[in-house]
Amino acid sequence: MVRLKISGMSCSHCVGHVREALAGVAGVTGPVEVSLERGEASVAGNADPQALVAAVAAEGYSAVLVP
Repeated sequence: MVRLKISGMSCSHCVGHVREALAGVAGVTGPVEVSLERGEASVAGNADPQALVAAVAAEGYSAVLVP
């Protein structure tokens, strides 16, 4: 499970964009959970963490890995 801190989300549409972007990364095999309230996402699978960060950035948001 990879956890990301997401910045820039302000509504449920933002959450949907981030969820879809993360789900589309190679290696994501399980659920993608995105919380607007916490500004976090968790992703199951063996995707490259930097690819997940890049997918979020491509949607116009910023993400950092949570250790």
